[in-house]
Amino acid sequence: MLSIGEFSNICKVSTKTLRYYAEIGLLEPSEVNPENGYRYYAIEQLEKMLFINRLKAYSFSLDEIKVIMQSEEIQDDNLYLAFVQKKKEIEKQMHNYRQLLTQLEDEISVIEQGKSIMSYMDEIDVRLVDVPKMYLLSIRKMVQVKDYPTEYIKCYGKLFKKIAVDKLTMSGSPMILFHSAQYSPSGLDTEFAIPVQEYVTGTRDFCPGLCLKTVVRGAYSELSSVYAKQVEWAKKEGYQNTNALFEVYITDPSQIADVKDNITEVYYPVKKITPKN
Repeated sequence: MLSIGEFSNICKVSTKTLRYYAEIGLLEPSEVNPENGYRYYAIEQLEKMLFINRLKAYSFSLDEIKVIMQSEEIQDDNLYLAFVQKKKEIEKQMHNYRQLLTQLEDEISVIEQGKSIMSYMDEIDVRLVDVPKMYLLSIRKMVQVKDYPTEYIKCYGKLFKKIAVDKLTMSGSPMILFHSAQYSPSGLDTEFAIPVQEYVTGTRDFCPGLCLKTVVRGAYSELSSVYAKQVEWAKKEGYQNTNALFEVYITDPSQIADVKDNITEVYYPVKKITPKN
């Protein structure tokens, strides 16, 4: 048997952490002296603790580790699936960090040139266009910000399936309309839509009319800057918003190797403000 101090020293885990692991049922001591409360660990538990440390190094949460530890055998299918899923998560994080690193390098270059890092706002092109009436096949629902990637796949999957089953004809790229005036605890009022030629059950008229249009090449993270620029432009030129802002996805992000090749059109429906007499 090993005292908690000896166990802690061998596994390089603090005694405070060991007590917490016992509290949450992750790794309980093999024996507790009823008279003084001293904790003792079996030699066999060393391997278990080392395994926990390895899972933590792979960024598994304690809850995830508990699920894995509940398996009768560590080297089983559940562990394999957990590792594959964690690998995908880490690859996604690495991809995001590479994008951030590229952006930081660009920002550093701008500063080195003596420019403001917000100078890119001056390069955002805003144009007035007249968008004709269209028929939308759509799904409208409240969506939490964190759920957009999942909802994007799920909703467009349903819409594309209906287009195929009903033999409809797409007349434009997939789009999202944001009907919420502001964020609420229930999420954002979002409409996932695809323009089609036919007017059938499940479609609706959409008449955007006069809009501010900006073509964005790059990551979706750049879109907030576009919204800000369009709002500033509208205020300066005497226009006000009339309908839901919408984004049109010209390229499929899943088919783009480099995020810089991604193309999104942002539309902000407006009308000219009539001066008061």
